[in-house]
Amino acid sequence: MRTTLPALLLCLAPAWMATAPSSAAAQWTACSSDGKAAPSALYERFLGADCATCWADAPAREPGGQALVLDWIVPGRQGDDAPLSAAATRDALERLQALRRDPPAATDTAITDVAPTAPLPGRLRVALGPPVNGYVGATIALARPGGKAAAPHVRAGTRYAFTLLLVETVAAGAEGNAAERHIVRNALQGTWEAGTAAPRGGWSELRPMRIPDGADPERLGAVGWLQDAGGTVVAAARAHCPARDAGRPQ
Repeated sequence: MRTTLPALLLCLAPAWMATAPSSAAAQWTACSSDGKAAPSALYERFLGADCATCWADAPAREPGGQALVLDWIVPGRQGDDAPLSAAATRDALERLQALRRDPPAATDTAITDVAPTAPLPGRLRVALGPPVNGYVGATIALARPGGKAAAPHVRAGTRYAFTLLLVETVAAGAEGNAAERHIVRNALQGTWEAGTAAPRGGWSELRPMRIPDGADPERLGAVGWLQDAGGTVVAAARAHCPARDAGRPQ
């Protein structure tokens, strides 16, 4: 199905309006990281698509409550015939390469602390709008503080690399999984760079992200993180979707 411009605008509008808390934004069924504690670590679980039991098995370790948990399904040698191929993505291979880790035959876990190396010029924020014609509007922003509070100075040439992920949360037991899973369904990466000064309103990126076949739009959320020029993860955020959570059967 071809997605028209009006449909994409409808898809993007709630996420765009959610980039700053307001009564207008509250009228939309959008979710954001507002009111959610910032994660203190990335807890990334990699599952080989060839491993039939890896999905059902409970992870050997449990992450802390402040960890941003992700499940990457790594393409395997069996290709489309692999047991977990429906959720496998090349983004998982690229993430492993960035972490300098080999694709696992079964499972692997990478833990990365969120450790700011200097004061940031704002708070990292992610938001997600409702699905429209197979797409969902997602945004990631480093918003400068409002009011009279002065933001930390950003030197010219400062670079931040951002990662924005579309994540499907599958409750424990919903699909034969012993533990809750947070499957990475789509990924967006980019770079923000300060010129002579940081933008007055901060940085932001708003994109329509495709919902892959087989993903349940009602279980989608957004997460993101920011890295400095040295590759250190300096901020992370995850969208909180209370309206969608309330609509799910208990």
